[in-house]
Amino acid sequence: MPDLSGSFSMNKVSKFQGIIWAAVLITLWIANLAYWIDADFSWSNPWIYVAVLIQTHLYTGLFITSHDAIHGVVYAENPSLNHAIGRFCTILFAFNDYSTLRAKHHLHHAHVNTNEDPDVHQGPFLFWWFKFIWQYVTWKQVLAMAITYNVLKIWFPMWNLILFWEAPAILSTLQLFIFGTYLPHRGEHAADNKQQSRSQSKNHIWAFISCYFFGYHFEHHAHPYLPWYKLPKAKDESLA
Repeated sequence: MPDLSGSFSMNKVSKFQGIIWAAVLITLWIANLAYWIDADFSWSNPWIYVAVLIQTHLYTGLFITSHDAIHGVVYAENPSLNHAIGRFCTILFAFNDYSTLRAKHHLHHAHVNTNEDPDVHQGPFLFWWFKFIWQYVTWKQVLAMAITYNVLKIWFPMWNLILFWEAPAILSTLQLFIFGTYLPHRGEHAADNKQQSRSQSKNHIWAFISCYFFGYHFEHHAHPYLPWYKLPKAKDESLA
């Protein structure tokens, strides 16, 4: 695999590109939720389920933005603002704890696919899934979600909250786990695979739809300073 360290130096990351993408994803997430949270709908309307999938994908975008903030690439010029954006995205994403995510994600990169890796638990899918969730879900988060739900229920219909606020968060967590952890890290990896991860085949459209290009996971571990929208170029370079 060619050395990409020069062609993808931090100097070539546009100064405000990460903030612009963060603003776009946050705005779309708020706009889609605001439209549907009080809308009349019929269960027979197929666009309802499309809207749920869109909101799920936007939730994933929030998490990916917080992930990029963890790596310092949402706004590298100002670390405090960079981490503030990441923290805000994790709050929107079901009151996740940014500090916990940040600490454990750096452990994942430092000790990938070892006993010290908090994300990788080789074994059956459900076993791995539950252990993965157990690492990050806290009673404070559950309490915050419960309180917020009961407050919002004063003004908004129950099913709207479930369909467009709660369910997409759960589905997004599953999406992130499958495409960002389970598929890239499951099974054995060659001893000379320093990243202990694999990538999906090149298909930029599917890679974006599935998980904002994090199916190109070998490239992410090889170049963790790359924001999500730079991973397709890394994939192209790795195949050159």
